[in-house]
Amino acid sequence: MFNVAIDGPAGAGKSTIAKLVAKKLGFTYVDTGSMYRAMALACLRAGLTAEDEEKVCYICEGLDVSLRYDGNGAQQVILNGENVNAYIRTEEVGNMTSAIAVYGPVREKLVELQRKLAKEYDVIMDGRDIGTCVLQDAPVKIYLTASSRTRAERRYKELMEKGVECNIDDIEKDIIDRDYRDMHREISPLKQADDAILVDSSNMNIEQVVEHLVGIINDKRK
Repeated sequence: MFNVAIDGPAGAGKSTIAKLVAKKLGFTYVDTGSMYRAMALACLRAGLTAEDEEKVCYICEGLDVSLRYDGNGAQQVILNGENVNAYIRTEEVGNMTSAIAVYGPVREKLVELQRKLAKEYDVIMDGRDIGTCVLQDAPVKIYLTASSRTRAERRYKELMEKGVECNIDDIEKDIIDRDYRDMHREISPLKQADDAILVDSSNMNIEQVVEHLVGIINDKRK
């Protein structure tokens, strides 16, 4: 199987880009972040805070998180039999996700599933530690990033289009805080793999980033 690992900070556009690249190449897209978000959603529904480490790990151990694809190839995140796509993209879930992802048992549960998918399909997998931990032998590794302001502006536009009132400075602060947590956590911190290609999308549109990544992957496949 030919695997592609895409890592990078929150709001860098990893999921959007990875999804489009996978569609162009006929690969299976695996959004690992959505799997962590499903666990975070379950914890929030249980009334837990990120500080409740023992309870968080206990709940996550008993969760069934899986991926399913509809007839159009769109990914559905299934939490204990429920499609939770509509609930996992809020700021609250995002912040909880970053906070609980530092816990070993939470990560171990999901890494096992992610590696299983990579053995069965040609996958493009994005997250925080794919190239450095989950798929260390992937022939293509990308570290996709953008400035914190650029990422905040993208998120602000996305929320405003959904009719959600928000403040761009608050969004940028959340992004910077999340970056710090992700980069300084004890287990599998966010960092660029030694053999990963750095792609800064601050001054690129989606189409340009997609074409750039498709070119990188096709060169490696040759």
